[in-house]
Amino acid sequence: MPTIALDSITDIQDEVRALVARGSVGRQQRIYELSRYFGDRQWQNVEHQLAANNFLLRDRVIELTGKESWVND
Repeated sequence: MPTIALDSITDIQDEVRALVARGSVGRQQRIYELSRYFGDRQWQNVEHQLAANNFLLRDRVIELTGKESWVND
């Protein structure tokens, strides 16, 4: 579980992007499934930040992570 401070939606998005990059979370999973990666106290803060930024727990993780840019080799 992450032990970093998740005080803003940007912090949460960064942590979720890291979980996606590691393959721990799929982009098409529901946001509520992220709860297993955070402690109970952290998850309460995450839920508050999500609600304050108009994200629903039933939304997909990809909506939280935002656009991805691809660089051609």
